[in-house]
Amino acid sequence: MKFTKLRLLGFKSFVEPAEFVIERGLTGVVGPNGCGKSNLVEAMRWVMGENSYKNMRASGMDDVIFSGSGNRPARNTAEVGLYLDNSDRTAPAAFNDSDEIQVTRRIERENGSVYRINGKEARAKDVQLLFADASTGARSPSMVGQGRIGELINAKPQARRQLLEEAAGISGLHSRRHEAELRLRAAEGNLERLEDVVTQLESQIESLKRQARQANRFKMLSADIRAREAALLHIRWVQAKEAEGEAESALNQATIVVAEKAQAQMEAAKQQAISSLRLPELREEEAKAGAALQRLQIARGQLEEEAGRLLKRRDELSRRLSQLSEDIRREEQLAADNTAFLEKLDQEEAELNDMLADSGAESDEMREAFEAAGAALAESEKRFTAITAERAEAAAGRNQLERLIRDLTERRQRLDRQLGDATGELDAVNEKLAGLDDPDERREAVEAAEIAVEDATVLIEDVEAMLSSARADEQMARGPLETARSALNALETEARTISKMLATSAVSGNSSPLPK
Repeated sequence: MKFTKLRLLGFKSFVEPAEFVIERGLTGVVGPNGCGKSNLVEAMRWVMGENSYKNMRASGMDDVIFSGSGNRPARNTAEVGLYLDNSDRTAPAAFNDSDEIQVTRRIERENGSVYRINGKEARAKDVQLLFADASTGARSPSMVGQGRIGELINAKPQARRQLLEEAAGISGLHSRRHEAELRLRAAEGNLERLEDVVTQLESQIESLKRQARQANRFKMLSADIRAREAALLHIRWVQAKEAEGEAESALNQATIVVAEKAQAQMEAAKQQAISSLRLPELREEEAKAGAALQRLQIARGQLEEEAGRLLKRRDELSRRLSQLSEDIRREEQLAADNTAFLEKLDQEEAELNDMLADSGAESDEMREAFEAAGAALAESEKRFTAITAERAEAAAGRNQLERLIRDLTERRQRLDRQLGDATGELDAVNEKLAGLDDPDERREAVEAAEIAVEDATVLIEDVEAMLSSARADEQMARGPLETARSALNALETEARTISKMLATSAVSGNSSPLPK
């Protein structure tokens, strides 16, 4: 297998499409430094599967794309194609159907690379195996560069072994052996995992067997339970039938009681209506008589209260008059006593004057005694004046009391006349009331009517209570009846369903006899 042509487009400095034909013999590229000679070798390594951007002398694999210049814009893709001569048909069987093999690698910025062999997409491993079978590759010792000879001379045994394997043409087999070993280890891991899965499945199978046994037992128990439930439902159905009959009889009795109570209610309502028609007239007459009697009683009470007040006032004035008379007699007695005392003082004054005339030596003492007597006389006169004023005031009070007594006497006479008039009016009212029907009889009639109304009301309430009770009994009787009917319908439905189930079970051979 030989290289025949190298085609570049947008790879590093090759912005325009460029083809390099590799003829038989020695082919060389000559040029100054920086013209791109090394880029051709890197392009061959890149298309043969090089994945290290450091070996491409770049900071990233996207740097192999033309990054632009002062006159040209940058590109977004780069493509390198390598043409191989396969006229001797030494390529792998998958690519050994043509005389020329075209290997292409295309990279798009930020999207990665795509390999193609003869126009068909391929894996990077397929491309690497293709060149390994041809004893070459991106990192093959056959790619000799600067300093490569010294590295081969100083290489370790591992690197020399790789060189010998490539010279012997078995590097592809070695790569395939490595891949096969990886697959074998993966297969061994899968087998170990398979054993774990098998163990787990066996435990699940045992669990499923236990569940199957439990399911069979549940099926048998369910069949037995259904049979016993069918018998129980039949018993309940019979009991519901009996309860329905009892509820219907209770309903009929309650209906009869309700009719009787309704008739009694109608009679009581009739009696209440009759009593109610007479009650307003009796109440009106009672109200009139009661109002007249009340007015007379109020007037009589007022007159009696006024007479009592006048009598109390008269007694009080009489007591006050007696007290004033007593005060006047006491004052008169005091005035008589003062007169006697004044006479005595006059007598003593005369005696003193006589004594003064007889004795000049005792004149001073007598003068003092006379002055004392004069002072006592002045005091007595002053007291007499006060007593006289009190007597005049008492006389004025007496006159006022006498005048008040006369006014009270006149008022008493006037009240006596009013009392006589009121007594006459009361007698007239009594005569008028005597001419009327007896109020007691009217009151008794009204009370009897009210009692009759109350009795009728109580009777109506009793009848209504009995009617409500009868209706409640009817509702209660209807409730068990409806419950019994619904239970009967449910039991009949369940009985039909169980009959169908038992018929189906009998056909399948799994039915069991009902317990009796």
